[in-house]
Amino acid sequence: MDAVLQSFLAGSPVLLLHFFVTVAMLAAGVAAYIRITPHKDLALVKEGNVAAAVSLSGAVLGLAIPLAMSMSVSVNVADIAIWGLLTLVMQLVVFRLTDLILRDLPARIESGEVAAALVLSAIKLAVAAITAAAVAG
Repeated sequence: MDAVLQSFLAGSPVLLLHFFVTVAMLAAGVAAYIRITPHKDLALVKEGNVAAAVSLSGAVLGLAIPLAMSMSVSVNVADIAIWGLLTLVMQLVVFRLTDLILRDLPARIESGEVAAALVLSAIKLAVAAITAAAVAG
């Protein structure tokens, strides 16, 4: 039992540091996403726009999945920061390109079309899965 306790005490600070660094990166990624989207996600969500909530949720998960994979394959905080930053940039670029290519989707989300939000969320999550797999590869 003593070895388990020692392992816990030694590993807890590292775990917490890795966790908080990754959560901070996620918060920064979400903030960047909100700034680059053509519509005002948070304002729409506050107004009760379900489509905006679905789209924003897809983006948050789409940013979190590759960050989680980055954290899982990293050996230290610098590793997490490097791979995490790379995955965030990749995700944000793809999200913005998707908005530009499918121009009507952001406008449809603003008008509350849940179908458009689901398609956009699916694209974001699919790209997240691919990005996470690339990091793990």
